[in-house]
Amino acid sequence: MSSYTRPYSSQQSYTPSAPSLPEYVNQQDHAYNSFSHPPDDNMRRQQHQPPPAYAAGYGQGEHSHGYSGFPPGTHPDVIRSFQMVDRDRSGYIDENELQQALSSGYQRFNIRTIRLLMSLFKNPHDPLRIGPKEFVALWSCLGQWRTIFERYDKDRSGKIDLFELRDALYGIGYAIPPSVLKVLISKYDDGSGRKIELNFDSFVECGMIIKGLTEKFKQKDSRYSGTATFNYDEFMCMVIPFLVSYD
Repeated sequence: MSSYTRPYSSQQSYTPSAPSLPEYVNQQDHAYNSFSHPPDDNMRRQQHQPPPAYAAGYGQGEHSHGYSGFPPGTHPDVIRSFQMVDRDRSGYIDENELQQALSSGYQRFNIRTIRLLMSLFKNPHDPLRIGPKEFVALWSCLGQWRTIFERYDKDRSGKIDLFELRDALYGIGYAIPPSVLKVLISKYDDGSGRKIELNFDSFVECGMIIKGLTEKFKQKDSRYSGTATFNYDEFMCMVIPFLVSYD
């Protein structure tokens, strides 16, 4: 039995309860999971408000997924969040627009987390931007991470400490060694000497890194033994996508 996952049956994946990463985004049945409250009226006024005709002719530009690119049943708030930041009406949004769409008055996503999300929910037609389909999948995934975050934020501080992070990862199937956890959380040490705690976007970043690298490792560990063999090229191709998002 491997040391990086909890016991599972042969009918389950490594982490059946964990949020899914896209093979390519193909699981959009759950179109709406609100990972944060919809923008309030003040925020809406600060953001671009499309004219009434915007939705009707939305995203009809060249190589665009278009308005019809949203999966059936997508919640209007999700569509609206995408529309408000897609200022050129192209049907695509870049990393800065995604940051604006996901951030609210009480929660702002670090650009580092945004870049990781962009790389994981990559649009096959435009690697620097995502369309409606990827946006909906990303929103749904964040909704699942928000549920996990709130479940393990025991003291309701809005932050996750080392032990809560350990419990949260274990709760979705990852038995991470203490040495790995310390390395992971040390990236968020601000040098103040205070206890390291993660806000939601840093928690998402940690969780996506652990899940993503584990899934990559799993591809080489067909016997679920906790060991795998890589050549140099394979190792670099596995790790670099999780590093390139960093400043």
